[in-house]
Amino acid sequence: MKSRRSLTVAMAAVSVLVGTAPTADAARNRPVTAANRPAATWSRPVAMWNMNEWSGSRTMVDSSGNRLNGRIGLEVGTGIQVLGATGYRFDRLEPDSPPTHPGHLVTVGDSANLDPGNRDFTMTVRLRTTHKFGNIVQKGQATVSGGNFKMQIPGGIAECLFRGSFDSVLVRSPTRLNDGRWHTVRCNRNGSGLTMTVDGTVVARKAGWTGTIANSWPVTIGGKADCDQIDVGCDYYAGDLDYIQLEAG
Repeated sequence: MKSRRSLTVAMAAVSVLVGTAPTADAARNRPVTAANRPAATWSRPVAMWNMNEWSGSRTMVDSSGNRLNGRIGLEVGTGIQVLGATGYRFDRLEPDSPPTHPGHLVTVGDSANLDPGNRDFTMTVRLRTTHKFGNIVQKGQATVSGGNFKMQIPGGIAECLFRGSFDSVLVRSPTRLNDGRWHTVRCNRNGSGLTMTVDGTVVARKAGWTGTIANSWPVTIGGKADCDQIDVGCDYYAGDLDYIQLEAG
């Protein structure tokens, strides 16, 4: 049996290691900046869209448990099997040529869970394409209030953009990914900047704190929700998607 003195010493050591947490009032009143925002030591799924529904399905199921299901447009191919994966197919549409094709999109209704806010936030996409254009996934657009985030593939180069209340930060892959093979692209926004990983290897980093990102727009997969193909291009993605995952910490 341990002596009372031993227990006292052990408890004191734990107290030194853990430290004293700030009060809720102090944390709430302190401005959140890149310098004082606590780094997340874990992340949790916000949405997990496996995109493995059968052919003809019109509901994209969120398997994270958060019930952030999506509406699959009539022009999106589902149950597509290619190179060992089952996913969605988005046919090529001519850029900036009317009419618009809202059926080309998968749409998930607005939810505060889908906004990065001030949290560490990660989006991961497994994609396959031979084309060189299009927005893959986004929430909000370039000029909307509250900021936005997106992944796109201009010229076959994967790009991730997070635009917040303080700044915009963008990273891009150093090589083209439109080679017809499956690639997994992961972008993580945190207090120190933005990091892109492709197929398990870090390929790009950019320092900078974006600030808060929170808007009232839906998540769209496959292009923009608000566009006319004249003054505002819809940036329709062409290719296959195996899954998309969003995480926050």
